[in-house]
Amino acid sequence: MSLQHALLTSLVEKPSSGYELARRFDKSIGFFWHATHQQIYRELARMEQQGWVKSSAVEGGRAGKRLFEAQGAGQEELQRWAREPSEPSELRDEMMVKLRADAAIGPLGLAQEIERRLQLHQQKLRDYQEIEERDFSRTTLSREAQIRYLILKAGIAFEQGRIAWSQDALAILLQE
Repeated sequence: MSLQHALLTSLVEKPSSGYELARRFDKSIGFFWHATHQQIYRELARMEQQGWVKSSAVEGGRAGKRLFEAQGAGQEELQRWAREPSEPSELRDEMMVKLRADAAIGPLGLAQEIERRLQLHQQKLRDYQEIEERDFSRTTLSREAQIRYLILKAGIAFEQGRIAWSQDALAILLQE
């Protein structure tokens, strides 16, 4: 997936200024696709050159503030990309290599780092559960809300898995 497709998705959902888009991105797509605000602005400029988005000055806004909207060509590109097969992502975590090193050369004192990561996963799970309670506690959800909830549930399952794995790793590492 490219950042451009993530941004197109956000702009199809709601036209936004670059700043608003970056803030929305941080609170939604940013949970599973990270991008800096600088990267977002750079990609918006490229997408405008490609004709995928159009920007216009915001009346009454600060100088230089622009509203970006997805154009027909951008929506066509998003549809094309979404229909392409994609491979599941693979685990790429340097902690796995560090653990292999620990197994190969002896205890390296990794428990403290695993504990730190465990706390981060627990916090992220709490954040996701707050979103779940706030946004998805109704009994009937629109199709769009059901899909967003499905994405959130993937994040919840991931964090629950990482918490369980971290606890297993600590149980082994603390035997040192």
